[in-house]
Amino acid sequence: MDILGWLAGDEYTIAREILQRGVALIYVVAFVSAVNQFPALLGDHGLLPAARFLRSAPGRAQPTLFRLRRHDRPIYSDRLLRAMGWTGAALSALVVVGVPQLASSWVFVPLFLVIWFLYLSIVNIGQTFYGFGWESLLCEAGFTVAFLGAWDTAPPITLVILVRWTVFRLEFGAGMIKMRGDRVWRDLTALYYHHETQPMPNPLSRTAHLLPRWFHRAEVLGNHVAQLIIPWLLFLPQPVASAAAGVVILTQLWLVATGNFAWLNVITIVLAFAAVSDPVWSWALGWADGGARLGGIGADSLPLGYAIVALLVTAGLVYLSWPPLRNLFRRRQLMNASFNRWHLVNAYGAFGSVTRERYEVTVEGTADDPYDPAAGWREYAFRGKPGDVRRLPRQFAPYHLRLDWLMWFLALGSRDSPWFDVFLLRLLEADAPTLRLLRRDPFEGRPPRAVRATLHRYRYTTRAEKRATGDRWVRTEAGTLVPPVSLRS
Repeated sequence: MDILGWLAGDEYTIAREILQRGVALIYVVAFVSAVNQFPALLGDHGLLPAARFLRSAPGRAQPTLFRLRRHDRPIYSDRLLRAMGWTGAALSALVVVGVPQLASSWVFVPLFLVIWFLYLSIVNIGQTFYGFGWESLLCEAGFTVAFLGAWDTAPPITLVILVRWTVFRLEFGAGMIKMRGDRVWRDLTALYYHHETQPMPNPLSRTAHLLPRWFHRAEVLGNHVAQLIIPWLLFLPQPVASAAAGVVILTQLWLVATGNFAWLNVITIVLAFAAVSDPVWSWALGWADGGARLGGIGADSLPLGYAIVALLVTAGLVYLSWPPLRNLFRRRQLMNASFNRWHLVNAYGAFGSVTRERYEVTVEGTADDPYDPAAGWREYAFRGKPGDVRRLPRQFAPYHLRLDWLMWFLALGSRDSPWFDVFLLRLLEADAPTLRLLRRDPFEGRPPRAVRATLHRYRYTTRAEKRATGDRWVRTEAGTLVPPVSLRS
C-alpha cells in the first residue's frame, strides 16, 4: 500500500481553506476581544489580576508566555498583553487573506503555532473569565488545523479526520450531557424555557420563544438527532459524511440566529466543513471537473518529511484522545473539561440543565444618601445582558462579552464570584477601564456615593403585552443581592 498516497487528503483542499481561514478569523475576534477586555477584567488593576494568579500554585503550573520572569517576578503587564493581542490578531489576519499559505509548510505551520500559543498564553491566565468551553475549543482547533499545511502539500487525511473527531466530541458530548442531565431534554420541553433563559438573548430570541409549543418539542427532537445520531455519520464514506456535515451546519445556523454564544456555533460550523470533500463541492456548485481542487491551488501529494510530521502529530492527538473518549461514556460525564494544560483534545458539552426562570442582577448607583428613602438610584447598563425592558437585545456573537456572561452566572447563584465585589469597588471609584465595559454609565464618569445590586426576575412579554406597552420584557424585583455599599463601608 502506498502510505503517502493514502495520507494525502487531496480531496479536502477546499475544506483546508475553510478550516484554516475560518479558525484564523475567529482568532482575530478572540485577540481583539482580549485587547478590549482583558486589562479591565484581569490586568494590573483588574477584577482578578493575572499577575497575582501567576504567583499562585495553579498559575505557576500553566504554560504561558507570561510565566517568563524578570527580577524574579512574572512579566505580565497590560502593555505586554496588548502587544501579544495585536500581534496575534495581525498574524491571524494574514492567514485569513492567505499570505502564509504561499510559503512552504515549514513556514506556515510554525506561524500558526505562534498564533495558537499566544492565545493559549492568554487563556491559561484568564481564570473564570476564560473558563468557557469555546476557549479550549479554539486552542484545540488552532493546533490541529495548523498541521493541515500550506499549499505545497496536500492536507494529511489523518488530521482531517481528527478535526471531525473534534466535531464529534462537540456534538455527541453535548447530546449525552443533555440526556444524562435535566429531564426537560428527555420529555422534549427544554425549549419551552431555553430561548428566554439563555445567557445572552439576541434580536430573534423572543420571537423563537413565542413559537408554538409543538415547534419547541420538534426543536428538541431535532437537536437529539443532530447531536446523538448525525455525528457518527461524519466518519462514513462520501457523500454521507458531507450530508452529515450539512445537518450540523444547519442546526448551528439556527443557534446563531437565536442566541449569542460567542464563537461556539461559528467555530463548530467551520470545523464541520472537514467532512465536505472537493467532489461534493464540485457537484453542489455545478463544476464540470468533479476532482477540482479550488482552481488547482495546492499540491495533491505529501512530501515524505511532512508526512512524518503529520503522522507524529496524529499519534500524539490520538494518544490524548483516550480521556475524553472515556468521558463520553461515563455516567458522571464532565462538561467542558481539559485533560491537559495545552487544551488539546478536550471534553465539551452545554446546557445539561435548563433554568426555568430568568434572573438578572441589576447594579445601581446613587449620588444621594443611600439610606434616604427618597434617594435617586440610577442603573448601570450592560452591553449584552437584559436591562432596559424596552431595549431590543443586540447581536454580539461571535464577539464574547465576558463580563455580561459572568453576570448571568452570578444571577444563577454562582458562589465563586470574588470578582463582583471588586467590580462594585471599581464602580465606586469610577474606574474608566471598567466603565468602558458597560454600555452606559449613568454618572458620566463621576463616582457615585454608593452602589447596590438587586435581583430581578425577567420574562418575555406576550404579543398582546408587547402591543399594549412596547416592552419586550416584564421584570419584577426578587430580592437584594448586595445592600448599599460605599467606599467608606
